[in-house]
Amino acid sequence: MGGSRGSWASSEAVRASMRANRSRDTEPELALRRAVHALGLRYRVATRPLPELRRTADLVFTKAKVAVFMDGCFWHGCPEHHTIAVRHGDYWKQKVSRNRARDVDTDQRLAEAGWLPVRIWEHEDPSTAALKIQALVQARRPSSAT
Repeated sequence: MGGSRGSWASSEAVRASMRANRSRDTEPELALRRAVHALGLRYRVATRPLPELRRTADLVFTKAKVAVFMDGCFWHGCPEHHTIAVRHGDYWKQKVSRNRARDVDTDQRLAEAGWLPVRIWEHEDPSTAALKIQALVQARRPSSAT
């Protein structure tokens, strides 16, 4: 599949930049994972909460049924930080709109299956977000019969 023959990118530089975008293990995601781990919580990384649904959560707490998604400000249309792309603005506007619609659909499907979807923006403070996640996970953990 080498080269850019038939590439969707407008140039080799754009193609290289787009291919460098990571789908997991981004700096904001790693910072959130460290903060959550430091609170003593254990989780699965980059897992489908519902195996039949092709949607991957960044952190999954299976027993508590909490699925955490770290949403990028550009890709998911952050109301505070989203900027409109200068080149191919219509394409990117539609792409972000599709992403947001998929996020709503994912949240709805998870909720219907008894899961709690949690959305964290990449710009949020990891420690604050971790405390929020901790409270939600603890509130949903099944009580043990001890």
